[in-house]
Amino acid sequence: MAAVLSVSGSPSPTSRTSRLLRHLDERLRQQGHDVTPFDVRTVPAEALLGADFKHPAIIAATDLFARADGVVIGTPVYKASYSGLLKSLLDLLPQYALAGKTVLPLATGGSTAHVLAIDYALRPVLSSMGASHIVPGWFTLDRDIATDDHGTPVVAPAAAEALEQVTDHFSAALGGRIGALRRTA
Repeated sequence: MAAVLSVSGSPSPTSRTSRLLRHLDERLRQQGHDVTPFDVRTVPAEALLGADFKHPAIIAATDLFARADGVVIGTPVYKASYSGLLKSLLDLLPQYALAGKTVLPLATGGSTAHVLAIDYALRPVLSSMGASHIVPGWFTLDRDIATDDHGTPVVAPAAAEALEQVTDHFSAALGGRIGALRRTA
């Protein structure tokens, strides 16, 4: 169906944000999408902090964004905004890296005080990067994200239901966008 890039902007190797994304990746795969997970923390710090546009990892990340029809961007919320790690990557992508793409913004955090970070911090940046359609995002509390005994991500039932709805909305928007592209080709 569509190529989806699932981006975790968390610096933590035990990230709840990454767990949440991997949970949603599976739902998107079940809906027929080709999902590529990408953890920004795997990009070398010297490439991100040194703004090395020619570093192979930055070139590879740029290529991942270019090939995607849709992008899921997940970030933990720190100090009422998305992560600095995610910001470092977004700053190195081409100005219109999201042009023609459908985007689903997601955030995780310890308190509902951070709920508006998606709309007031992340959405404007995604819009400035040319996203053709940013579907309504979702904030999930850290306490609602865990793993089972096998390491599989588990989301609390109430949060899981809401996440299914936003994921399905994103999937439908992707389907409509892909269908429109095929009709014009």
